[in-house]
Amino acid sequence: CIAKGRNTMPIVQSVSWWCFTPRLMPPEEFVRAAAEAGYSALDLVPPEHWELVRAHGLTISSVQGHMPLEVGLNQRALHAQLERDIRTRLEQAARLEIPTVLCFSGNRNGLSDADGAAAMAESLGRLAPAAEDAGVTLVIELLNSKVDHPDYQADHTAWGAEVCSMVGSPRVKLLYDIYHMQIMEGDVIRTIRDYHQHIGHYHTAGNPGRNDLDDEQELFYPAIMCAIRDTGFSGYVAHEFLPKGEPKAALRAAFKLCAPHLGEV
Repeated sequence: CIAKGRNTMPIVQSVSWWCFTPRLMPPEEFVRAAAEAGYSALDLVPPEHWELVRAHGLTISSVQGHMPLEVGLNQRALHAQLERDIRTRLEQAARLEIPTVLCFSGNRNGLSDADGAAAMAESLGRLAPAAEDAGVTLVIELLNSKVDHPDYQADHTAWGAEVCSMVGSPRVKLLYDIYHMQIMEGDVIRTIRDYHQHIGHYHTAGNPGRNDLDDEQELFYPAIMCAIRDTGFSGYVAHEFLPKGEPKAALRAAFKLCAPHLGEV
């Protein structure tokens, strides 16, 4: 499955900051290594390094709108504070041409899924006009609550899609994390096809282990990349994996594996 002719615009590969720096290499070395591997964007870059990334000619594909992820928009008592944080990040993203700002549901803490969805939709409904004015997409990150993030509420695609439908804005979508959703529900390609209209950003990693996109894990990424492209998606696919071996080689391998199926050269 090669991407030529499938879409008029290539899907851009990005790679997540925290997976490589400072744990495996200093920030400037990581930025250079990513550029040399073929990436034109970095994901989840901390604010103190935004200018470093831009100085090397790379773009920033997404930033977090608020933290920690365990405390989120499913809690009405926190809406005022979190919405201030997100509005500030939207202004910064618009100024620096960062297309995507992440939002988190937070943990359930006994809250029903219906009540959590309603609360999150209320908050995102208030934020949506600012996102539309900024030309920036707010994405709800889907995470697994089985292994990595116990009690996190946005742990199924259907729940997140329902929140997006309740808001009804083209600037409120999902961050579909393939690793997390493989753990929670599997059936990745069918889910991408069924919910693609609600997806604004992708994350990858191998499962189990959240490591390289290689043949030692259960996800077949060439087919997944083709499925993403076949939906007409034209945003970013950001790799968020922890390399098992030499990090620069891992950067190159992930890019080369996915590029032919996404339209990149």
